[in-house]
Amino acid sequence: MSDLVERRAWITGAGKGIGRDVALLLARQGWVVAVSSRTDADLTVLAAEAAAFGGRIVGFRLDVTDESAVAAVVAQIEAQIGPLDLALLNAGTHIPVTAETFEVSAFRKLVETNLMGAVHGLAALLPRFMERGSGQIAVVASVAGFRGLPTSAAYGATKAALINMCEALKPELDEAGVDLRLICPGFVETPLTAKNTFPMPFLIPAERAAREIVDGLAGRKFRIVFPKRMAFAMAILEALPNWLLFKLTRRMVR
Repeated sequence: MSDLVERRAWITGAGKGIGRDVALLLARQGWVVAVSSRTDADLTVLAAEAAAFGGRIVGFRLDVTDESAVAAVVAQIEAQIGPLDLALLNAGTHIPVTAETFEVSAFRKLVETNLMGAVHGLAALLPRFMERGSGQIAVVASVAGFRGLPTSAAYGATKAALINMCEALKPELDEAGVDLRLICPGFVETPLTAKNTFPMPFLIPAERAAREIVDGLAGRKFRIVFPKRMAFAMAILEALPNWLLFKLTRRMVR
């Protein structure tokens, strides 16, 4: 696209962390960015920060677990700023789950936010993008969806579901002219990971994660995995036979 053409993006879970930094980066590149979060204050601060350098970010308060609210916000965004060129379905949360702390409520919360939040977004976006025969949708999963790891029984399950869902939809959306991408970050410095009490290998700042995402979306890869060292480590785990995988993960439990 020419720099003279106004491009429009929508980012969920943009109040903090990766979503926030992607919104600011796109705004610096001249995009009009609609951002969603459950917290009005975060959206107000983000819009003001963009305005300070001449960028345009527009906030829309949203709980992605509410299907009808997601549909209404997408309609409101397109009515206010115009048809979307990009949607980044990024909203998510994490609750550590072990065999000793196994609770249905943790799974339900993560499924509703991480998985169904993205499903609600897709349900609102796909008819619009497919009718236009254009647009890019990026779903934020995680390397935690590649193999099952200790404390990640619920979180990893939701991310694995996102990966499977996007792989299933990709061929049809290619035919329809809609560019579906899958974002799989490793550990990123965010308020969410700040709560972790375990070592986080290859941890990167949210600003770098934002750059990896924006650069990746400008390329052609379906699955955008970063940082490279984490991608390499997870590729090895994916290739391991189960007996060796469990030998390694039992050490993580200890």
